[in-house]
Amino acid sequence: MLLQKLHHVAYRCTNAAETTAFYTKYLGLDLVHALTNERLPSSGIYAPHIHIFFAMADGSFIAFFEVPMADAAQPDTTGAAWAQHLALEVADMPTMAGAVQRLRDGGIAVVGPVDHGFCQSVYFNDPSGHRLEMTVRSENAEDNARHSREAAGIVAGWQARAAAEGWPSAA
Repeated sequence: MLLQKLHHVAYRCTNAAETTAFYTKYLGLDLVHALTNERLPSSGIYAPHIHIFFAMADGSFIAFFEVPMADAAQPDTTGAAWAQHLALEVADMPTMAGAVQRLRDGGIAVVGPVDHGFCQSVYFNDPSGHRLEMTVRSENAEDNARHSREAAGIVAGWQARAAAEGWPSAA
């Protein structure tokens, strides 16, 4: 397999200090790297920014950019803002329950837990409005094998439905 694991996922944030406080206090992540640049290293475009990284137990990172001179990020107004989110796995339900209590004690609204059959999840937003999901796996090896066998057929069935209903994804 070409791709081995997630290195990092990066999102914009409105305030790096506020984001750091949230991810360290409520989610228990360590801030492990921060760097600033006046220009984008990839293109040379002038865009002063700070890039912050939080480490997770598997060695991957959640990262954020504060880009103060760029236009504000636009919220999703399609009615499907819930679709774009970051799901983060925790060890077990007691761990998740403790995190949910910390979030609620901090005045952060939490939805769930929701039983998806293969995992239990709760949902909440970070200070920049990013939707986060905290999840505990509940599937087994037999379920995983069945899901893998069925996935391509489900995608094909969805595409057939999209074509039959004239949805844009059928084009």
